[in-house]
Amino acid sequence: MFVFRKSPRSRGRTTRRLLLAATAFAASGPPLEASAQPAAGEPSSVLLDTLTVSGDGVGPTRAAPVGLNLRTPDRGASRLGLTPLETPGSVDIISGETARLRGQDTIAEAVTQNATGITTIAAPGNGNGAFTSRGFSGPNSIQQLYDGTRLFVGANTVTFPFDTWNVERIEVLRGPASVLYGDGAIGGVINVVTKKPTFTPVNVVRAGVGSDGIARLALDSGGPIGDAVAYRLNVSGNRAGGWMSPEGDFRNLAISGALLLQATPDLAFTLSHDLGYQEPARYWGTPLVEGRILDRIRFSNYNVRDSKITWADNWTQFKTEWTPSADVTIRNTAYRLQSRRHWLDVETYAFNRTTGLVDRSDYTEIYHQQEQVGNRFDAAFKGTLLGFRNDFLAGFDVNHVDFRHTNNFSTVGSGLVTSVPLVGYDPGLFPVNGRASPAYATSTDQASVFAENRLILSDRLSFLSGVRFDASNLQRENLVSTAQFEKAYQGLGYRFGLVFNPTPDTALYAQVATATDPVNSLITLSQSLSGFKLSTGEQVEVGAKGVFWDGRGEWTLAGYRIVKDNLISAVPGQPNVATQVGRQSSTGVEAAFSLQVTPLWRLDANLALLRAQYDAFDQTVDGATVSYAGKQPIDVPERVANLWVNYAFAPRWEARVGFQYVGEVFSDFGNTARRPAYGLVNLGLDHQVTPASRLSFRVFNLFDKVYAISGNAVDGVGTNWLLGRPRSVEVAFTTAF
Repeated sequence: MFVFRKSPRSRGRTTRRLLLAATAFAASGPPLEASAQPAAGEPSSVLLDTLTVSGDGVGPTRAAPVGLNLRTPDRGASRLGLTPLETPGSVDIISGETARLRGQDTIAEAVTQNATGITTIAAPGNGNGAFTSRGFSGPNSIQQLYDGTRLFVGANTVTFPFDTWNVERIEVLRGPASVLYGDGAIGGVINVVTKKPTFTPVNVVRAGVGSDGIARLALDSGGPIGDAVAYRLNVSGNRAGGWMSPEGDFRNLAISGALLLQATPDLAFTLSHDLGYQEPARYWGTPLVEGRILDRIRFSNYNVRDSKITWADNWTQFKTEWTPSADVTIRNTAYRLQSRRHWLDVETYAFNRTTGLVDRSDYTEIYHQQEQVGNRFDAAFKGTLLGFRNDFLAGFDVNHVDFRHTNNFSTVGSGLVTSVPLVGYDPGLFPVNGRASPAYATSTDQASVFAENRLILSDRLSFLSGVRFDASNLQRENLVSTAQFEKAYQGLGYRFGLVFNPTPDTALYAQVATATDPVNSLITLSQSLSGFKLSTGEQVEVGAKGVFWDGRGEWTLAGYRIVKDNLISAVPGQPNVATQVGRQSSTGVEAAFSLQVTPLWRLDANLALLRAQYDAFDQTVDGATVSYAGKQPIDVPERVANLWVNYAFAPRWEARVGFQYVGEVFSDFGNTARRPAYGLVNLGLDHQVTPASRLSFRVFNLFDKVYAISGNAVDGVGTNWLLGRPRSVEVAFTTAF
């Protein structure tokens, strides 16, 4: 039987003491930034040792240092709040300050340049927020969360969050995570945790300028409002003329505000609202000429002159946390997300060898109106089970999502093709008779129950288990023909794992986990896809991790195999057409290492090697059956690596160099449209001008490498690549007051 241990209700007194100690510490000197790292992470000659607010609690705690953070509790890989050292899985915890120090202003940059084996396939069509992990790609296989809440994917698009200024940490769980967050997580989960209200006064501003007209301005403010209320406000804005011409400029604004009410020592309420507004670059790729990018068109944009892309997201949360005893914690989060998106573009470009012109097609106008309302509840208990120490958590999650899609797929835009010269062209205007009209609306209800358990069999051995059951119901109406259909899905996920600690600082583990992926984007499922089965998968993983040299070094090593059945994949060159692949698998090894070599030198590195392939995939091409068995999945690299080296070469000065490598990928099923591997070098230099201010200099893509983030292919031939950032520089000044 399960027995609860009774403990004195001393949490209130402890919390008060922590708050008073934090206030006294802050009074000794102003912090450089709210989430700056302690000396273990970055040399103290450059960064101040300050305080931050934990992601789940209400009291200040020390910020997670640069490194693997194996002793830092997180909620992304387990709702029990285990550390990565206690978790039978592969977990990366990236502190927000690490991302900002390395010049990573977007979530995509922070994840791909720091986490192990994660790459981006960001494009305007997916909201610049799509990733690959462990052989799988896209927002329907790598799930994204905001403060632990799942963001439902509308038409393969996620546009929020995008800025790292308000981020406390990013938790990345690699491998199936349906047992935690439901379908759509066979490749992994990325959980963005925001800065929280604090009773320690915080006021920080940052201003930056750079090449291509880049300008950045940001504010972080927080502190007490009386004895029981605290606040946090983060505002950041970015804009640039862009490196593509024309229509390559961008601008965005992110506002995040939260109020904390510590009603009693054991009861806290937090109300927060986040706004994200983006006008990204209206750039969809550069056409290939004889299989390569010509220097003279590298910075050319073939979109129309009046193109538009706007994304507006509003996210409101109300959190309650009650801790009636040291052994019981009850949490509830109610939330509402609104997304409004608009595209007006010509999106496909291909060089015509016969005419020598660039053929432009897919004149597209789309509107998204999405609203997600939901509630998540869980209760955690510490006690004993069969005489062993035991942690148990159970809860439920309910959502209702309304989605409305307006498009021009039935107008002249769907079939219009125009041609322009490679250089010296007139971009032209979007056709007035090709505009969008209401197309369809969906209503989706989702409910789930979940449970996790950690049975501590001895001081060295623990057994972890988890289960989740999801039920979804979709109703879709064609707003033109008024035709309707309804579809229901059910999914079951589970995870079992063992963790053995040969020493207190070393862990060996093994786990088995299952997952389900939705049939394309669930809330925008079309009737043509409604007959497909849910994609199911299973992973077996073994690994080891540890901390050494008094915490100055950390390491992880993992091996895994994932098999996924009945997956859905887009057909290259055929927009809005999908096929169900028989089976896909990936087998891989991942390693990460972090070491404070000396007080002046620091090294952080990771490497991912995998073999990903279609095991059974037949497709009809021109009336004949073609097998793609053994081929590498689209957009999936099999070699990924990151390296960061820091050197505090003089008092109050520090330099850093980062190297990112992404292996070759393919844009088609047959692996004939190849996108080459690339390596990028980024530089950073920081000077601690005063105890409360820092001057930073950044160089991105030092050697001006031409590389492709994503690409398209038709009939096995690459047509265009969406190019990454060229060489650029930025200077930023950060100060506390």
